[in-house]
Amino acid sequence: MSKIVIYTQSNCRQSEKAKQLIQSKNLTFVEKDITYDVLVKREMIERTGGKATTPQIFINGKHIGNYEDLSKSGIPKTG
Repeated sequence: MSKIVIYTQSNCRQSEKAKQLIQSKNLTFVEKDITYDVLVKREMIERTGGKATTPQIFINGKHIGNYEDLSKSGIPKTG
């Protein structure tokens, strides 16, 4: 099963849509909320090469991108 990490923030419609898409595939994910956590936000920016918008999605350690990127490419079926 794929390990999915999604960086989110409060009141982000795209973050909610990304979580719903992942859940619709009956997959679980680790959510890292950057809203009030500067260290987690810094971690996200470092992992994405400077992207500060949410959501930012990683599957098996690979940066997929945001909700639009995920919905276009789909969720890889890797083990």
